[in-house]
Amino acid sequence: MTTGLELVEFARIFVHRTPQNMKKDIHPKQHPVIFRDASAGKDFIALSTVTSEEVEKVKGVDHYVVQLDVSSASHPFFTGKQKLVDTSGRVERFKRQQKKAAA
Repeated sequence: MTTGLELVEFARIFVHRTPQNMKKDIHPKQHPVIFRDASAGKDFIALSTVTSEEVEKVKGVDHYVVQLDVSSASHPFFTGKQKLVDTSGRVERFKRQQKKAAA
């Protein structure tokens, strides 16, 4: 879980930023939200229309907490731990063909 200065700085930036050129009463209400990656223990703060039952205060501001199973902090593509799985046996077939051609 990420705490401290990183969360406080994001909370300060996002909570006080309101677009001035948006039409009134046609957009869904945005709230400060903490997206928490359960597998990596990393928090991301953003404005979102998503709400949840769980609320956490960051620098005196209530943030909804949304639990995530996977985020960029834990997904193998972004962490560099991606494994390529050959499900249809193409590699073995290629090796057999190479062995046959060499013989």
